[in-house]
Amino acid sequence: VQLVESGGGLVQPGESLRISCVASGFTFSNYVMSWYRQAPGKERELVATITRIGGDTNYAEAVKGRFTISRDNAKNTVYLQMNNLKSEDTAVYLCRAQGPTWVAWGQGTQVTVSS
Repeated sequence: VQLVESGGGLVQPGESLRISCVASGFTFSNYVMSWYRQAPGKERELVATITRIGGDTNYAEAVKGRFTISRDNAKNTVYLQMNNLKSEDTAVYLCRAQGPTWVAWGQGTQVTVSS
């Protein structure tokens, strides 16, 4: 099982960014996918979750209305579109796959929001 995130970077407050996570080694379409983030000195927190076929999504209160999680099962990829970014969104963003008896994490991609 492998999850590889990409698309992070440095942006200014109010700007947008889309990050991606490509999965391999398992049947991607069968599993719930999530994005988490971890800021320096803080605990890892759940940002958004999407069900197997993308019919249901859930978001942390801090990102509701600004972030959108989506998936393309044909490309084994989950995305996080982040709009109106704020300095408090600065963190390493990690992709997570939830299997029936296992959990897999990517290595993360850094998102920095600063003027």
